[in-house]
Amino acid sequence: MLAGKRILLIIGGGIAAFKIPALIRLLRQQGAAVTPVMTTASEQFVTPLTVSALAGEKVYGDLFDLTDEAEMGHIQLSRVADLVLVAPATADLMAKMAQGLAGDLASTLLLATDTPVMIAPAMNVRMWLHPATQRNLVLLKGDGVQVVGPDEGDMACGEFGPGRMAEPEEIAAACAAALTAGPLRGRRVLVTSGPTHEPIDPVRYIANRSSGAQGTAIARALVGLGAEVIFVTGPAEVPPPEGVTLVQVETARQMRDAVQAALPVDAGVFAAAVADWRMATQSASKIKKGASGLPVLEFAENPDILAEVSQMTEGRPGLVVGFAAETDDVVAHATAKRIRKGCDWILANDVSPETGIMGGSENAVVLISETGAEPWPRMGKAEVAQRLAARITEALGAG
Repeated sequence: MLAGKRILLIIGGGIAAFKIPALIRLLRQQGAAVTPVMTTASEQFVTPLTVSALAGEKVYGDLFDLTDEAEMGHIQLSRVADLVLVAPATADLMAKMAQGLAGDLASTLLLATDTPVMIAPAMNVRMWLHPATQRNLVLLKGDGVQVVGPDEGDMACGEFGPGRMAEPEEIAAACAAALTAGPLRGRRVLVTSGPTHEPIDPVRYIANRSSGAQGTAIARALVGLGAEVIFVTGPAEVPPPEGVTLVQVETARQMRDAVQAALPVDAGVFAAAVADWRMATQSASKIKKGASGLPVLEFAENPDILAEVSQMTEGRPGLVVGFAAETDDVVAHATAKRIRKGCDWILANDVSPETGIMGGSENAVVLISETGAEPWPRMGKAEVAQRLAARITEALGAG
């Protein structure tokens, strides 16, 4: 996918730099040439020798190296690439980019380049959410810088939240999308994600346990293959992906309306954990404890979005993919669900508490289709997304 492309890889100084060897391998496996530039801080996390050996090229690092300037000046170095990739993009590097500073080789190259720039941010959650970083992010996007990630998860510092660098597979896919048309170019794909919140009263609601991480990863993977993605999400914990048409909803009925408005599409991936029930009557005021005892909650059934789309007689997507989160008899229940709903595929997973799947960084799914059950090994959610996106590409005849 990247054959003949040259990527100038600027490696920032953060613990996420340990992922860089895997990223270089992926980029080279896809045919890209990788020219590495290392900041002084990055050498504390990965050695220049390792980076050079994997890239098959010299590592650049010193702005005032006379040999480097004689062989390839920093201005030329910044312009011979098809894409400049900054990974990990630390808060410091982002700030330098946003303010146009050029005090070292990395920042000078970024200021001098006339080629597209992509960053993969990585930092502590508080640093990522800090107003200064968010202001810099807005400035960089306004300058046309492409952003992949960050993801949400456990960090080396012991905290949890957004700020973890995107996985190498996500970054490589984003590079491919930036530099190639992509096999899903011209295809529209709908992805639903996250939970829905069904109000009981102004302060309480019914919901499913879903972070939205898997749906977000799927949308990213599809964007990476060139698809136009309509991303309909409930109140998810993880931030939405870049490059999608974002539609944010709260309730199941709002999600159904958003799905109907997005049609027609070539494929629909229904990864949202939609609440099966809502209150028959929502209280306009907070329900109070009182002498009359426990309140009686009367439920009503929510619309079955997956079944409605799967069973459309006109305008049905060419491929409809559902999800089944089960706690027992996973394959049997998911197989029955696929038939009952009428969708083409179901991705089933065991979300029993002991699996750590729900809310975790990994997933273990079984792809259920009319041909049977295909177990996938346990892997990161980004990897599950990449595999599913590849299968969708194949099913749509776009590979």
